[in-house]
Amino acid sequence: MCCRYYVDLSPELRPIIEEANRSPLREKMVAALGAPFVASGEVYPGQIVPVIATSRSGGRSAFPMFWGFQVPGLRSPVLNARVESAPVKKTFRESWASRRCVIPASWYFEWEHVPQPDGSRRAGRKFAIQPRGLDVTYLGGLYRMENGFPVFVVLTREPADELRFIHDRMPLILPPSAIDDWIRPDSAPGKVLPLALTDAVWEESA
Repeated sequence: MCCRYYVDLSPELRPIIEEANRSPLREKMVAALGAPFVASGEVYPGQIVPVIATSRSGGRSAFPMFWGFQVPGLRSPVLNARVESAPVKKTFRESWASRRCVIPASWYFEWEHVPQPDGSRRAGRKFAIQPRGLDVTYLGGLYRMENGFPVFVVLTREPADELRFIHDRMPLILPPSAIDDWIRPDSAPGKVLPLALTDAVWEESA
């Protein structure tokens, strides 16, 4: 769920992308992790992308971060965390408490999960989804440091009723006015969750 999103070089996103691109971390991460820094276009897990978090001075800043937590015993990185269990789950609870971030996107992609006679589901149509009336989709996430570099996951929640035909989960999408409260280490994330956006528009995507 929520394993792909798109970044357009819009006036709202360009300053965020440029700030992350200027970070001294970018070149170090690309060299050490062997992953590309992706500033625009379709974003995949395992890439380094611009992410909004709190700087050491306490202000809002954009940083390059790698998409995926490495978890012992798992071959592939963990890409998502559920808002229902993140506060208590060992992998995420420290990040939930004080290392929250926002992943700026134009929209996110989801594949329709089509029920099969045997009870399984197969991937169907691909949809591009974004909040109604907004050009930027601010995905709520968590981050932590791994081997000296920041890595993140995208938080997911129960979907809006109108999106259930696509998938039984959707990302946590925050309004612009809630970004600072979400990323502040001393804020209460549970108080921000009710502000999440669920009214969305979508269209089939190639």
